[in-house]
Amino acid sequence: MLTSAAPTQHPGLTLGRLQVWPPVVLAPMAGVTNVAFRSLCRRHGGGLYVSEMVGARGLLEGDARSQLKAAFGPDETPRSIQLYGTAPADTAAAVRLLVAPEPESTRAPVDHIDLNFGCPAPKVTRHGGGAALPWHTALYADIVAMAVAAAGDVPVTVKLRLGIDAAPLTYLEAGRIAEDLGVAAVALHARTAEDRYGPPAAWEHIARLVDTVTIPVLGNGDIWEAADALRMQAETGCAGVVVGRGCLGRPWLFRDLAAAFDGQDIPPAPSLGEVADLLSEHARLLVDHLGADTGLRELRKHTGWYLQGFAVGKPVRRALHQVSTLAELEHLLAGLDRGLAFDESLRRQPRGHTTRPKRVILPTGWLETRSHGASLSPDGAVVSGG
Repeated sequence: MLTSAAPTQHPGLTLGRLQVWPPVVLAPMAGVTNVAFRSLCRRHGGGLYVSEMVGARGLLEGDARSQLKAAFGPDETPRSIQLYGTAPADTAAAVRLLVAPEPESTRAPVDHIDLNFGCPAPKVTRHGGGAALPWHTALYADIVAMAVAAAGDVPVTVKLRLGIDAAPLTYLEAGRIAEDLGVAAVALHARTAEDRYGPPAAWEHIARLVDTVTIPVLGNGDIWEAADALRMQAETGCAGVVVGRGCLGRPWLFRDLAAAFDGQDIPPAPSLGEVADLLSEHARLLVDHLGADTGLRELRKHTGWYLQGFAVGKPVRRALHQVSTLAELEHLLAGLDRGLAFDESLRRQPRGHTTRPKRVILPTGWLETRSHGASLSPDGAVVSGG
């Protein structure tokens, strides 16, 4: 049995054979939650650290980018991966490849698979994937059922949004289907795909899903600091929390979350000097993982997040955003005021995507029928079946 840590005040999160403490999951984020970022976050606290989304088809075809996204650090455990697919057979084949790699492969088997049914990105939904897919319940059920069967004793979870848009919501039906088909837990981002990341997350829907299914429900949306996680759990009854944008440029958030769930005082925010050291370490991890050129290009999007909350001035931010060598990075970081304190008034300032609601791009005719013939009321209840 794989254990992250020993729980104290709060019960741990049970996902099949996995015992996760604290009950905190790093949300898969495209272009962010690679080996380098997960390594940095894991150093700050226990939990479950999920890879960025990997396409099933690309993995089966040996696509180099997919292989890189599916990579793990040599000491990384549990090995958790998020898989995206729109074809049941492809998804099942990719699951089998992940849980039982070919004998000649150097890849270690994964310990957890999360199925993505929550991504609102047009490049995913235009193919009927991500948050669009649960609308077609038969296809959704086939993918989940075949993935669970292929995984054997490796726990499978699903990630959902409330629905494509506000009418109807599909998350309750999707949660019930997932439970019936043997998934270990359901994670709910409490926004619709149309919401993107703009409106506040509607936590009341997390509570409704908790009341609807008996498997663990993980809540996702607006966890900006450790107190938010405790409040979400208290208000919704969720078994754990999923942390996304709140940890961008703040891997120490997982330290704070571990302390909160352990009933300990939250440590003070790091100084600019400590943040600079983390930024430097992140850069070296990215270079080790992706090579100098790609690694430093990937770093650029992180620099603004790391500096958020510190008054360093636009010229410094601009220079760091354009950094092209490790030596250049170290020179710029050496010029910072290491004693500068974090501006606590900006602790809850959003990070990452702040996209306003936007129409979801779907395949032609996607909403005209539902494959199993059922219709839903606006709150997600099935009102007729076929």
